[in-house]
Amino acid sequence: MKDINLWTRKEFRSLPLRKWDEDIGEFDSLIILPTRRIHDSNFRCMDFVAVRKNIPFCRLSGCSDVIHIDGIGGLGKNWFTKFGKVPESISPIEWSIDCLKISGLLRIFTYNKLTVGEALSSFEIYSERP
Repeated sequence: MKDINLWTRKEFRSLPLRKWDEDIGEFDSLIILPTRRIHDSNFRCMDFVAVRKNIPFCRLSGCSDVIHIDGIGGLGKNWFTKFGKVPESISPIEWSIDCLKISGLLRIFTYNKLTVGEALSSFEIYSERP
């Protein structure tokens, strides 16, 4: 399989789109794929590509104008169930962003596995907590 650094935007766009509420499981990184569609907010919509073991396998949204890193508020997935209230502190996550060589797209990753929420106007990406 070709390295993601050598993929073109067209190749990323040709990947299958998951159903809006489909659970794709864990993956390693997320590529931001801007669309030509303008959201009601007047910002451009984004799609996202999930990558597992350096292999892009599906697009995730196409309708989101915002990315919420570690969920809305940055407290992680299911934070209320875990903490019962807004926690005073949480363990930090080492989020990183780089830029792919051929496509110029941005890739988001951590040292932990990632998951995502549903394909809504606001897109949530979560990292496993150590």
